Amino acid sequence: MIVDKIKKRAPTAKNVKNNVDIQVGKWVKCSKCKEILYKETVRENHSICPNCGAYFRMHINKRLADIIDDGTYERFDLNIDTTNPLQLEDYEKKIKSLREKTGIQEAVSAGKGKINGEEVIICIMDSGFLMGSMGVVVGEKITYSIEKAIELKLPLIIFCVSGGARMQEGIISLMQMAKTTSAIAKLNEAGLLYISILTDPTYGGVTASFASIADIVLAEPGANIGFAGKRVIEQTIGEELPEEFQTSEFLLEHGFIDKIVERENLKDTIYNLILLHK
Repeated sequence: MIVDKIKKRAPTAKNVKNNVDIQVGKWVKCSKCKEILYKETVRENHSICPNCGAYFRMHINKRLADIIDDGTYERFDLNIDTTNPLQLEDYEKKIKSLREKTGIQEAVSAGKGKINGEEVIICIMDSGFLMGSMGVVVGEKITYSIEKAIELKLPLIIFCVSGGARMQEGIISLMQMAKTTSAIAKLNEAGLLYISILTDPTYGGVTASFASIADIVLAEPGANIGFAGKRVIEQTIGEELPEEFQTSEFLLEHGFIDKIVERENLKDTIYNLILLHK
């Protein structure tokens, strides 16, 4: 019979006993070269792939460790919490889940610290928290930091990474663009230095507000930066855009940013710019 001639399938992967000892959560795959890398090796290399040089996105705590002198960071405790103005069913649950997963309270950390001994006000955004989107709390923390820089007469440093405004908070999230921009104007009137560092990705309302109006705009290599995404623009204008469009290299060539700085050189570059403008 035909049934007798049908060969049995080989055991599937889930039925095969795996004796290979691979610790869960200890490895990461590079999105560019597809190499499987030991997480600690990547971490020690400033979160850069040692195989191809691609940049991984950084957690707030790792960025602070790379930029701010040990033991000098004082986080601003504003005692404000994310609200749910549109009464979306799952929004509060998602915020709670992200806090547990990431170990951070919101998409930005703001505080005071030192860079090679020079005191600064610093804000660091994190794409791991709702893609670094700017809602009410993010806007308030950025604005408070700007006001604190004016009060203490200190340079302001902001590391930007964002998908744009947080639409779960509706029109109130869009208002943060005007709020932060107005605060930056006051910082400028006070004659204080503001350095913005654009990392991958920086899009939407963040790009259209405080991220792009700094005295000095730096960017990491290969970062994607823009307002609307490349695909949306192509569909809108009906034209194909250059392959490197919206990368930091493209924007440097067209005068949108001032300098591309490798991650391992960022701390010293910021320090030297502070001394230059002191």
